[in-house]
Amino acid sequence: MPSARLGMGHRSLDRFFVCPGDVSGDVVRLGSGQAHQVREVLRLRPGDMIAVLDNTGWEATVVLQLVEKGLVQGMVVERHKVTTEPAVDLTLYQALVPRTKFELVLQKCTEVGVSRFVPLVADRSIARDVGSKLDRWRRIVLEAAEQSGRGLIPLVEGPKESDVVLGRSEGQGLRLLAVAGQEGEALHGVLASGRPIRSVELCIGPEGGFTCRELERARQGGWRWVSLGRRVLRTETAAIVASALVLYELGQMEP
Repeated sequence: MPSARLGMGHRSLDRFFVCPGDVSGDVVRLGSGQAHQVREVLRLRPGDMIAVLDNTGWEATVVLQLVEKGLVQGMVVERHKVTTEPAVDLTLYQALVPRTKFELVLQKCTEVGVSRFVPLVADRSIARDVGSKLDRWRRIVLEAAEQSGRGLIPLVEGPKESDVVLGRSEGQGLRLLAVAGQEGEALHGVLASGRPIRSVELCIGPEGGFTCRELERARQGGWRWVSLGRRVLRTETAAIVASALVLYELGQMEP
């Protein structure tokens, strides 16, 4: 899988998420896939450094000691807490859309800071068969998390029916459903309530939008309708813009 380099000026470190079993004390071993990336693609050699993340929010700087076909081993020289994760837990319910658009949402919204993705089977969803796509989607999210400097890999859950999601009377934190044009409340006003917000659920409809039946079910379920402005956005654009705006308004996009 492609690794990611962070930083400006001097050469930045390539970043890899690893499994807990890959780390034993200060010794880190990379399996065949990542070893191939290190040896054959990046052309790294003993003495070079990489960044290794354990998906708990910690990052380790590792100096490579052994670089062979199928096996890379290194020693941890420094550990530090990753500070790039948002303090707000943002769940994105994205209605299923054609493959390239859905994968764009996964990639870009991971970069923005979404914590959890839930594919939504809406009344107007054209693409409904998830099949074996979950593994591919999780790989896309993993690579985007490495590239963008995330300390945690966002979750990608299995698909859920819109009736189940929109009809829930209780949710985790603030629940927002994006609607076209000026039908909903201004997003800024909803988020500027003055009370602490630690969890947001954001729902984006399919091409053609939610049906009247779904919108009414969402209203009864306690979802707040929010507008993303006067112009009509494509579903993949709406997901990226809305995710960024939510985190920006809640102070999670500051350097």
